[in-house]
Amino acid sequence: MSLPLISPQHASTRITDGAKLIDIRDADEYAREHIPGAHSVPLDTLPGALQAHAGETLIFHCQSGARTSNNAARLAQAASPAQAWLLEGGIQGWKQAGLETVEDKAQPLPLMRQVQIAAGLLILAGVMLGYSVSSGFFLLSGFVGVGLLFAGVSGFCGMARLLKVMPWNRHTS
Repeated sequence: MSLPLISPQHASTRITDGAKLIDIRDADEYAREHIPGAHSVPLDTLPGALQAHAGETLIFHCQSGARTSNNAARLAQAASPAQAWLLEGGIQGWKQAGLETVEDKAQPLPLMRQVQIAAGLLILAGVMLGYSVSSGFFLLSGFVGVGLLFAGVSGFCGMARLLKVMPWNRHTS
């Protein structure tokens, strides 16, 4: 099932008229930046975490619109019996339309961005050290590549689990 798209400007008007904006991104993404008045309901908690009622209007959003589009059937199920929309372009589209967001730079970067940064640095270090010090350092790049492949196939990311418990990822209120 597909849900219709709604432009950021039209969504803003609907929210003013009482529609609920549902942010399906992870809690760490929401803490770092969100649209004022948005309710954080991470995708992995749906459909159980959302109580929708007939006559209600729900507008779902993510970072760019990809997660909401890819999970439209799941979101439609969670929204039933309410009327539901997908925010076109997600929070990025909202900002491009010149609409306001609440940003807290004191919060840590989203976990997946930290994984991307750490993996990129390890691969780069492995290649640079492999060329300049010893070819054995190329194994570091290979190890990180295998870890990313395993994470993509299995859904388990050891690096994300490790980064999640690091001291800089303690959320501030």
